Amino acid sequence: MSLSNIMNRLHGQPESYDKKGRYKFGRTLGAGTYGIVREAEGPMGQVAIKIILKKNVKGNERMVLDELDMLQRLKHPHIVKFVDWFESRDKYYIVTELATGGELFDRICDQGRFTEKDASQTIKQVLEAVDYLHRNNVVHRDLKPENLLYRTRAPDSDLVLADFGIAKMLDSKDEVLTTMAGSFGYAAPEVMLKQGHGKAVDMWSMGVITYTLLCGYSPFRSETLQELIDECSTADVVFHKQYWKDVSDDAKDFIKGLLQPKPEARWTSQQALAHPWLSGENATDHNLLPEIKQYMAKARLRRGIERVKLANRIEALKMQEDDPDNTDMPDDAQAAADQSHRSFYGRSDKPHSSASSSTPSQASSGEKRTLSKAVKGAIFREVVLAKVREMKQQEQALKVTEDAEKEAKRKSFSG
Repeated sequence: MSLSNIMNRLHGQPESYDKKGRYKFGRTLGAGTYGIVREAEGPMGQVAIKIILKKNVKGNERMVLDELDMLQRLKHPHIVKFVDWFESRDKYYIVTELATGGELFDRICDQGRFTEKDASQTIKQVLEAVDYLHRNNVVHRDLKPENLLYRTRAPDSDLVLADFGIAKMLDSKDEVLTTMAGSFGYAAPEVMLKQGHGKAVDMWSMGVITYTLLCGYSPFRSETLQELIDECSTADVVFHKQYWKDVSDDAKDFIKGLLQPKPEARWTSQQALAHPWLSGENATDHNLLPEIKQYMAKARLRRGIERVKLANRIEALKMQEDDPDNTDMPDDAQAAADQSHRSFYGRSDKPHSSASSSTPSQASSGEKRTLSKAVKGAIFREVVLAKVREMKQQEQALKVTEDAEKEAKRKSFSG
């Protein structure tokens, strides 16, 4: 046993902690309630390491063990690969491959052209991953464009599905989940209503992603939870002529099959994969790039807001650490948040366009210089408004849940 291993034992570190020495930690990629995700260089190259504070999952350790078990079982060309895991006295570490090719929409914007036919093949790749999950009784529960990443910068790179933090492995194919899960705007109506849900929630999210990819805006645009529930529950999907006149009927039919309010009426992954739109034969050569670029322009302000939120989350996690002498948190939370700009998710293997040939640090410093007082003020106002909306949504979610429970009790008594 080496001296470092002996010292680790003396400091009460678990045996697997010795693996930490194999990795050189880099920039922060993201942070949440339970911990932080950092880039690292390891024996097999670049990886992403999710670092979870044990105190934040106390009493719910099963969640971490389930994620580990699930990631080790999943082996598919369109799903991010599991690499390793280890733990310290106060943290769990989950190591996965680092997809360095960028997010789906960012990558599309770097291309000169992106047609409906391209979109059909992109959705087919994601759907093949979802079908693999569902055949293995796994529900992802957080499908959204930010979790669709390209493995490398190569033009023919695979698209991979990432972030299995709230995915669930079902004990049986008919098991029903009841916890709130998913992201605002992509969650199915049964999730928001807490009516119990299963694999069908992923198919709803696929419908929202497909619609957005084909026109550059979401099919459901309400800003409060109750209004969004009402909008999704009727699911009156509108294909505005201005944006959809050059999109095939096959594409619209595909979306309608996924955006069904009742989960039992929604297409399964196998039904969706059999749809003719995914063959690309009837998809048009209409260029979708202008609409997608408009979507990304609107997303830039949201990303500015996300950087502010990320810095706050990192600061909160630093205060929660039980072992500050072995910290895994960046010294400067704001600098770390700036570096994590999602456009540069994963260091590029090589410059792929004039718009993204700078390094992450160069890009973030450039962005800092161009952030005017007006933009900073707008971001601050949006952060405050976002917090107010979040509190209102929590209140509405509680009221919706209480009303649903009262209605269920009333029906049980009357029955």
